[in-house]
Amino acid sequence: MSDHHFILVVDGYNIIGAWDELQRLKEKDIGQARDRLIDQMAEYQAYSGFRVIVVFDAYYVKGIESKHKASKVEVIYTREHETADECIEKLVKDLKNVKTQVYVATSDYAEQRTIFGRGALRKSARELLIELNDIHREIKASVEIHKKARPKLKIPLKDEVLEKFEKWRRGDK
Repeated sequence: MSDHHFILVVDGYNIIGAWDELQRLKEKDIGQARDRLIDQMAEYQAYSGFRVIVVFDAYYVKGIESKHKASKVEVIYTREHETADECIEKLVKDLKNVKTQVYVATSDYAEQRTIFGRGALRKSARELLIELNDIHREIKASVEIHKKARPKLKIPLKDEVLEKFEKWRRGDK
């Protein structure tokens, strides 16, 4: 392991609003859109090795102000009267140091200026989506490779072979 750490802080509702698939889900059910984003970020986390923290504004979800770990993705709901921007700003301030590079995924320009003043780097919603699509492509490609390799492990022409064994067993040539 290198001693450098990479953290991606995701402005949850901002990204949901920026990705068509999630925006459509949000129109039907905001909870589904949140879950889907968390799933996508879990894939991103597993593949990139980044620590991923997704921040949601709590005013969309009355009564939740908590951290809950979904897979290894950390999910934070802001406290009441605290915006996602403020929460992200605090996170960047706490997490950023010489050995830790923090990226913030958002398309909110006002927020970007503040966080970059604190030394974080920006990932736009579009960049993050492109990276995810690349990950999906890589996963698909490696699944295809395994599929192609698999027949070599199994006996080809299984039925015919079994028939032949069955004949031998019965003593037919």
